[in-house]
Amino acid sequence: MNLKQKNRAGPPHTLTRNTPKTHPSAQLSPAPAGISVAWWQVMAAVQEQPLPVAGIARAMGITRQSVQRVADLLVAEGMCEYRPNPAHKRAKLVAITAAGEAAIRRIDPQHAVMARRLADALGPAAFAETVAVLTRLSAALDTIIAADESAS
Repeated sequence: MNLKQKNRAGPPHTLTRNTPKTHPSAQLSPAPAGISVAWWQVMAAVQEQPLPVAGIARAMGITRQSVQRVADLLVAEGMCEYRPNPAHKRAKLVAITAAGEAAIRRIDPQHAVMARRLADALGPAAFAETVAVLTRLSAALDTIIAADESAS
């Protein structure tokens, strides 16, 4: 497991990954990197592989138009780039650039600190239980979204 995978894997990431959705104070976490939460989420969605805007929107559970607006801003700022999509001529792929990766690297240490603070505040048993519940919640949401996509 490389450092990038280690920083994004496991219980601390599970807990802090869900924080922007659950606590307003987490909205500040990407600010020192010079990006908004929305920018951070879109860049994180394409860190592993480039995706079309519609694919990012489905994964995030938001509208394609919202992702398109953020993607256009990220491209304008040099944090992401559009690439040709071999599967679809008009739906370009959004790919993170070196500048986008650097911005995310500036956020990762803050996440690790917050995860440690949360773990300390909750204690080992409550922290493990919280991570387990958030993991199940995330899996349940993925299942519901997949079922909705299959039905439409």
